[in-house]
Amino acid sequence: MTTSPQEEAPPQTAHGGHPQRWLILGVICLAQLTVLLDNTILNVAIPSLTREMDATTADVQWMMNAYSLVQSGLLLTAGNAADRYGRKLLLMSGLVIFGVGSLVAGLSQSPAQLIAARAGMGVGGALLMTTILAVVVQIFDDQERVKAIALWSTVSSLGFAAGPLIGGVMLNHFWWGAIFLINIPIAVLGLIAVAALVPESRHKAGDRPDLVGAVLSTIGMTAVVYAIITGPEHGWTSAQVLVSALVGLVVLGLFVSWELRIEHPMLDMHFFRNQKFVGAVAGAILVAFGMTGSLFLLTQHLQFVLGYEPLDAGLRTAPLALTVVALNFTGLGAKLVLKAGTPAAIALGMSLVSAGLAAIALLGGHGYGGMLLGLVVMGAGVALSMPAMANAIMSAIPPEKAGVGAGINGTLAEFGNGLGVAVLGAVLNSRFASLVAVSAASLPAALAAADSAEEKARISDAFASGLETSQLVGAVAVLAGGLVAAALLRRAERAESA
Repeated sequence: MTTSPQEEAPPQTAHGGHPQRWLILGVICLAQLTVLLDNTILNVAIPSLTREMDATTADVQWMMNAYSLVQSGLLLTAGNAADRYGRKLLLMSGLVIFGVGSLVAGLSQSPAQLIAARAGMGVGGALLMTTILAVVVQIFDDQERVKAIALWSTVSSLGFAAGPLIGGVMLNHFWWGAIFLINIPIAVLGLIAVAALVPESRHKAGDRPDLVGAVLSTIGMTAVVYAIITGPEHGWTSAQVLVSALVGLVVLGLFVSWELRIEHPMLDMHFFRNQKFVGAVAGAILVAFGMTGSLFLLTQHLQFVLGYEPLDAGLRTAPLALTVVALNFTGLGAKLVLKAGTPAAIALGMSLVSAGLAAIALLGGHGYGGMLLGLVVMGAGVALSMPAMANAIMSAIPPEKAGVGAGINGTLAEFGNGLGVAVLGAVLNSRFASLVAVSAASLPAALAAADSAEEKARISDAFASGLETSQLVGAVAVLAGGLVAAALLRRAERAESA
């Protein structure tokens, strides 16, 4: 891997990577797993929090959203700070902030205290999510980077699969605060290991930090993500959502204008002239769109249509994550990416995700068997497309901007996540409302208001039909996006070789 003369890089071996690179990867993936487990465990703990803290629905939503809002708003700023001041320094800072936030969350006595602690954990999460991928880029050469990024992305799936199980076991034996306090020993171990093993690297260009860009990007991204998160609850045409979206778009427009005018921008807008970068960006949004949107629908499918309890429903989505883990931990995913090339891997991966979604829609309505097939096919697609997409983004950006690249990757994932839930949720609600004339805002409320068993059956069938329609819409969007992203990347590769 080549480095800029202005890049202060870690030591390299004859193979082009850091001599302890695989051990370092294990250490930083442990730190990432802590962040990811926290979110999935919290989903399982919502009933306990509601009972023991007398939390309202709005309180619970803010417990979930405070973390996402703060993290998504700070990802670009955190990545830029890591490049400028040192990736190791910011990684250690992220572990400390996340650990302290976990301690405060675990000892919270009121919903307001827990929401504030979750916001603080979001600051630590932003620092961790950007610096981890940036360090991976720094310590692995071009040949091994795809495999390393595949393992890095697998940790996301592992966190998703293990979170509900760990959360369920802990809540059966301890009080709800234990789900946060378990983060502290892991953060301490991670801090010691990072201090001892991870090399420092930073970009030395640009003595003057882009404070205006940092403020504008934080405000703009936070406002846009807030509009996406609250849209399904308040209505997409409500003043609250429209004003937030408008403020976010205007501020992001000012951010772009500012970045084009200054000498050392936080985000170099010329990246978007790179076809390889644009293709990877489009694909990354749609992978997150399909993954998160489909999981949002799956949990409702399992609980409302097939009748599983929340924990059982969470565990039955695990085959998707376990397939990703199996393919990437064995190295099969990375080998296929290297052999087929990034564009072909993305096209094949996104096609499999699309096929899995279609299988769930068409075969999963009457039992878990059809859904299981779809989950495994989706997992194979994610195992191929996610590392290929992340590698395409990171390889299209100069090594000295690795932190910003990781921030872009994380921001796109957050945006795609919110978009998937918003769009597919809107399709579901629209189809449901067109089939049955009910004023209730949810299926349980509609069933509770039904006057007869026949009406309940008709409402349930309408909801199942809405789920099928929205899943098929997601399948079409993911397939189209994957083919477009692959075509853009293929054209960019041909242009480079020419």
